[in-house]
Amino acid sequence: MQNIVASAFSRKIIDSFLSIVLAPVCAACDHPLDEPTRGPVCQSCWQQIKPFTPPLCDVCGDPRQSWRTMSVEFNICPRCHHRQHLVSRARAVGEYDGTLRAVIHALKYDGHRSLARPLARLMTVAGASVLRDADVAVPVPLHRSRKRTRGFNQAAEIARYLAIPAIPALKRTRATTSQTDLPAEARHANVRNAFTLRRGVEVKGRVLVLVDDVSTTGATLEACAQVLLDAGAREVRALTAARVVSRLR
Repeated sequence: MQNIVASAFSRKIIDSFLSIVLAPVCAACDHPLDEPTRGPVCQSCWQQIKPFTPPLCDVCGDPRQSWRTMSVEFNICPRCHHRQHLVSRARAVGEYDGTLRAVIHALKYDGHRSLARPLARLMTVAGASVLRDADVAVPVPLHRSRKRTRGFNQAAEIARYLAIPAIPALKRTRATTSQTDLPAEARHANVRNAFTLRRGVEVKGRVLVLVDDVSTTGATLEACAQVLLDAGAREVRALTAARVVSRLR
């Protein structure tokens, strides 16, 4: 007990010192950090993240307004009911908006790699059904030119902290235009044949979980799943920190 109290007191002293000397601000809201030793995002911002709550589509993970918008038999949204998916089940913490979007940007574009661990914790809770009985996590790869510029792959950083082992099973064979810069109908064509299985990787018969920071239309995840299924994977699921929610109810 004394050690815990001493540790808390020491942290408080260090936080006070850093706040005065360095005046750090939250990477998400730009307000002063009261507890910089807890990371670059303030506790208020973490608490503002709104996780998805049921009902959710069993396939894409989109939140639905009512169970009545689901297929009666499978709890699947109308869009997924009429479309075949290579990714059997996808989940995300919440919508790609507000504080969650700001946290992801702080990781991805501002180089705050320490945010990968708390994001992975949130994803572990949100994606419990995706991670259950899965063999390994597979981060969606960056092209080597983009990874060189950014210095790291945010998906691989997150995958390191999930509850299952992570392997770099995929390689991006060509640089592609950012999906956010393209209309929805062009995104599947943009990433088609952009990935391949790394030499020496064996996925036959395994249940794999693709990991990425954001899912927009799901085109990138589907392109990756195609490669893994063609290589003999038994099932491919997906887990992301956020997703762009379809407004089709």
